[in-house]
Amino acid sequence: MSTARHHAEWLSLVEASGPFLSLPVLLKVFPNGLDAHDPEHLKLLRLAYEEWQDNQLGAKPEPAIHRAWVDFVLRQTLELPDEVLLTGQRIPTGLAATIAEQGETLRPDWVVVEPDGNKPRLLVQIVLPQQNLEKPLKDRRWKASPATRMMELLHACNVRLGLVTNGEHWLLVNAPRGETTGFISWYGALWLEEHITLRAFRSLLGVQRFFGVDDSESLEALLQASVTDQQEVTDQLGYQVRKAVEVLVEALDHIDQDRNRILLQGISETDLYEAALTVMMRLVFLFSAEERGLLLLGDPLYDQHYAVSTLREQLQQRADKEGEEVLERRYDAWCRLLATFRAVYGAKYYSLGLGNTIWFNSW
Repeated sequence: MSTARHHAEWLSLVEASGPFLSLPVLLKVFPNGLDAHDPEHLKLLRLAYEEWQDNQLGAKPEPAIHRAWVDFVLRQTLELPDEVLLTGQRIPTGLAATIAEQGETLRPDWVVVEPDGNKPRLLVQIVLPQQNLEKPLKDRRWKASPATRMMELLHACNVRLGLVTNGEHWLLVNAPRGETTGFISWYGALWLEEHITLRAFRSLLGVQRFFGVDDSESLEALLQASVTDQQEVTDQLGYQVRKAVEVLVEALDHIDQDRNRILLQGISETDLYEAALTVMMRLVFLFSAEERGLLLLGDPLYDQHYAVSTLREQLQQRADKEGEEVLERRYDAWCRLLATFRAVYGAKYYSLGLGNTIWFNSW
């Protein structure tokens, strides 16, 4: 497996909402892939996880075992030693966020700090096992989720990275001040099934990444470099869309000219440009949705009659077989695009058959 596919695989197995790591940055910093798998640690992790799970699902779940499980992950899985992992009275009192209007003060349960100077690098919070990290805390006046609370705590403490967990769900919060916050999820059960997700968790949040590499290769630096890289990708995509719109408008103009200016009669240049841009943006959306597995790409019926990702290859095969001049007199590809556009636009709820349902208001 190539390194690019290796990184693409684990990226597809973690849930990321908002900015995360770009593939070019990962290839530069991890040219040989993630840190190696550790079978011995996996055995210990499995035992600790199963003990925690059995206790928390039992008749009398013990808070001490819940906290011990999180502590195990921090100290054993991420290998954070006592001198950099602070808890209890060792946490500086200034690391807190007061939400005055809600009457709450937020504090971390653990803090990862620089060994010399105590500069905080990562704030960690623990919540009850039954608490969803993306839903409001129960019996609290401030109806904010643990994820949102961590974001506010990070902003107040001027720390970029936070980790909040209920024991099963491990949510990395990337909250650079003045920029979009990213939320990246790992799951304990998945660590044991898809070992590459555990390798990613350890490679990115382990002691080596915080203190054993050059500052330019720290997790904070990688995330910032990815923002720049993704902005370049966005700029390039914008340029490509503009060029594609120009090509489409020019093609329509040539066809209109061949038909003695009857085809586009009564259509203003502005309307023509907006229509071409709409088509291109719909195509960008569909390409992205298919690549992310949100549509039925891979299903024979969808691939043959609806997918945009397979359309070009199918047209090329037809041109090779029948000649390109035949394509100039056929319109079924456009009808296919219209069918796909309308399938997305026309449905209030469009079930994708993959356990996902996406809401489409309008195009």
